[in-house]
Amino acid sequence: MTMVSAKILVVDDDPAIRNLIIRFLSTKNYQMESAQDGKTALATFKQFNPDLIILDVNLPDALGYNLCREMQSINDVFVLFLTSRDQPDDKNQGFKQGGDDYLTKPFDLMELENRVGAILRRKREITPSDQQRLVYNHLTIDPTRREVTLHDQLVPLTALEFDLLHFLASHPGQVLRRSELIQEVWEYDYVGDQRVVDVHIGQIRKKIEIDASDPKLIQTIRGVGYKFEEPNTEQNNGQRSV
Repeated sequence: MTMVSAKILVVDDDPAIRNLIIRFLSTKNYQMESAQDGKTALATFKQFNPDLIILDVNLPDALGYNLCREMQSINDVFVLFLTSRDQPDDKNQGFKQGGDDYLTKPFDLMELENRVGAILRRKREITPSDQQRLVYNHLTIDPTRREVTLHDQLVPLTALEFDLLHFLASHPGQVLRRSELIQEVWEYDYVGDQRVVDVHIGQIRKKIEIDASDPKLIQTIRGVGYKFEEPNTEQNNGQRSV
């Protein structure tokens, strides 16, 4: 169900695109604000405190990727990149810099609405069955606080990275296809390249694995997807237990 009171900030230097998105999403009962450049966006962000930012990459005075990082250093706001940059490397960069989704121009308004709704559903109420902390040796995943700690140190994860890790860790030993992960974590019928999952898995591994090139926790099942493997001393072959 769409969050009626959700607040969305649209950042784009094209007034036609800003106005189009604002008019359309306003009819869906979202609270809307907009900005045409990075400086205005940052000031509006601090005052408006949005739940989601629809963010262009190419701005007159800033790069959207950098602006995303700066805003997410203040709070864990959701970011949907909306840009004409449509190369795989651009999309990978967007996800690596903290983006929750990436949509290229020209775009369909209904698809934009679906993606906005899917992102905002991640702020849904946590049910009692989802509140249990997951503890695997020195790795703790707390869904209530939406925090991950490793060796008692907070691990900085984006909202999407947290949801992906939590879902995998909630199904230890189970092989999950990329399509399943997209359906459960992204929560819509993603029509793009399913390798978007690989990008986020790679980012998570860098933050929780001893050696991201030889992962022990999140294992790749070639040709299928991924599996979260419960760590134990024998698996780690004498290495530091995670």
